[in-house]
Amino acid sequence: MDQTDLQRHVDEFRLQLDQFAYEYFVLDQPTATDAEYDALMNELRRIEAEHPELVTAESPTQRVGAHTASEFGAIVHPRPLLSLSNVYNEEELAAWAQRALRFAGASDLTYVTEPKTDGVAVALTYVDGVLDHAATRGNGFVGDDITPNVRAIRAIPVRLRKPSRLAMPATIEIRGEIYMRKSDFDELNSRIADAGGKLFMNPRNAAAGSIRQKDPGITAQRPLRLFAYQIGCATGITLPPTHFECLELMRELGFTTSLDAERHDTVGSVWETCQEWLARRAELDFEIDGTVVKVDSLHQQEEIGYVARDPRWATAYKFPAIQQTTKVLDIVINVGRTGTLNPLAMLEPVNIGGVTVGRATLHNEDEIARKDIRIGDTVVVQRAGDVIPQVVKVIEERRTGIEVPYQMPDTCPSCGTPVHREPGVAKRYCTNASCPAQLKERIHHFISRAAMDIDGLGPNLADRFVDLGWISDAGDIYRLDWTEVAQLEGLGEKSAENLRESVEKSKRQPLWRVIHGLGIRHVGDRTANLVADRFGSMRALLDATTEEIAEIPGIGDVVATGIHDFTVEQVNRDLVAKLEAVGVRSQDDSSAETRQRPLAGLTLVLTGRLDTLTRPEAEATLRKLGANVTGSVSKKTSAVIAGADAGSKAAKAEQLGVPLLNETDLTTLLEGEIPAALASPIAETVDEPALEEEPVA
Repeated sequence: MDQTDLQRHVDEFRLQLDQFAYEYFVLDQPTATDAEYDALMNELRRIEAEHPELVTAESPTQRVGAHTASEFGAIVHPRPLLSLSNVYNEEELAAWAQRALRFAGASDLTYVTEPKTDGVAVALTYVDGVLDHAATRGNGFVGDDITPNVRAIRAIPVRLRKPSRLAMPATIEIRGEIYMRKSDFDELNSRIADAGGKLFMNPRNAAAGSIRQKDPGITAQRPLRLFAYQIGCATGITLPPTHFECLELMRELGFTTSLDAERHDTVGSVWETCQEWLARRAELDFEIDGTVVKVDSLHQQEEIGYVARDPRWATAYKFPAIQQTTKVLDIVINVGRTGTLNPLAMLEPVNIGGVTVGRATLHNEDEIARKDIRIGDTVVVQRAGDVIPQVVKVIEERRTGIEVPYQMPDTCPSCGTPVHREPGVAKRYCTNASCPAQLKERIHHFISRAAMDIDGLGPNLADRFVDLGWISDAGDIYRLDWTEVAQLEGLGEKSAENLRESVEKSKRQPLWRVIHGLGIRHVGDRTANLVADRFGSMRALLDATTEEIAEIPGIGDVVATGIHDFTVEQVNRDLVAKLEAVGVRSQDDSSAETRQRPLAGLTLVLTGRLDTLTRPEAEATLRKLGANVTGSVSKKTSAVIAGADAGSKAAKAEQLGVPLLNETDLTTLLEGEIPAALASPIAETVDEPALEEEPVA
């Protein structure tokens, strides 16, 4: 057999094996026995072993852990992979739908419901029909590279099937949830138990642990599957106009999509389906923790838009939390990084939704008094949102008379300083800025993976440095005496040198991580990204007013006030100066201080579908150039940029006499120039920027 015939023979084997895998994993209708599949696979392995030049990354033989390690590098999502907002009852669902309708500027909406699979969100990118790379959600902007592990999951196609009515996309990103069936999870845990290993707590935990294995060979042995739920982006094809049709397209491409997706014309019908999924929850062979509700029209999705954390056009009805009964063994105080005294109930361990719970938040002393929670009480505990354990109520009928009422301490349990509670505030605070417990919590946050991500400096080692007096704030991390560090028990010169390199590396972290690491109230990673993008440097942020911060779309008055309160405190300004002095990044490469802002003073609104780039990409670039981009049209709007299928916003612009720009004009703006269609020079409005803020849901 010559090389051409051999290649054709191998291609036929691979296609047949892919077809068998598709029938088994996607259709659940296998046409081949395990023995037949194994015989074909073994023959392909034999040929590839004799002719290694024929081996390709997408071959079925390479999907069982051929790669020996994965270092989990970073992959930037082309569009943010956001989480969903939550609603917990029919009234909140109706309120969400009203907001979506208002932002859409439409008379009605069509919705799609799907069960919310309790798994791990991933983004799979295919180039010319072949899997190119795969990433976890991460922080929504950047995820971990798990490509070798995803290749090892046979339920996920490495080569797309040709769709019937469309061309093969040049690139397409498929978003989905990797999960493990309950029955497969039970079998996996049985095998682990027989081998004397550590059991997984629940199917989601097992799925998350399996896709993050350093050896894809282990991932290949785990019974993982995928529900595809969204097309993130695509090039080379025009996507169908609705989410429901996109689900059909993903099925044609070879994916299993969310089970029993359904269209609805009314919110009442959506609510009925949510209740049906709640009733079916226990009978399903996979975990669900709610129902996802999406606006069906992709055009209306773009009109409705996003906030900092989630899309406005989708939400999740979260099922009532699973509850259990247990005893309160003790009540202890945890001192937070802002000095709050946070009471925790230490519980008799109980399994809730597959997770062993040994403690629960009591929120504050008013909540303890309202529920009359005592040490020794029998209580109902739930995982709020299926995540954070909390005490729901006391079962007073089970009291025996030996239960002990709890009194909040008058002094900080960490430093002994008298605590303070302001009138109308539920929390007590330790007023000692040097309190060791507060300092430790602040350092834990600063070094965490979500913030400065200092590898090797974990909470325990950081606590040792604090106890030794080596660290009194985050800036001291960069002034450690590495000779002394190397002499600590359990470290040594090699470990100290590795840690020093990690600390030095963290100085180059992007500005948003520095802002997040400072521990400003209400500021998570996404808000830190927005703030860093708007101001570009710590100096600009320190000088910003509350009003300027609140102008950032997606940031409201409460968050803006919290950021400003932080920046005016001298101790915080001193810390920022200290970090800058030791070389920590204090501005982005294209900071607001160094880059030109030629569009400053313009207030722009985008509507309709763009052909050359996505709406979020256009909005981000316009903001970097100084424009204020909002979601609503008013007399203060400088111009409305209307793409294809522009709707009510374009009509309102004409009604108000606001200039309408096309995509060619947008290209001019993105180059930092003013298009001819904008007759009024922006110099007239530079000193008085529009303050209208995009409404936040």
